[in-house]
Amino acid sequence: MAKQVYSVRALWDTEASVWVSESDIPGLVIETGTLAEFEQCMREFAPELLKANLGVDTPVSIQFSASRELDLVG
Repeated sequence: MAKQVYSVRALWDTEASVWVSESDIPGLVIETGTLAEFEQCMREFAPELLKANLGVDTPVSIQFSASRELDLVG
């Protein structure tokens, strides 16, 4: 049986200067100053929330991506 795959995206909020989450994992809300902190929070909280909110207690895969729009001059 194939592992369930969930999605987590880190999106840069220019106004707040933080990475914020967009995810199909119920209850997962992350806001951090760095991508390293974001990934650490995701690894810690995603399994807990999957178990608490969906009853998932088997290994899953997470498709993780980050997106940031940059304005370049020159």
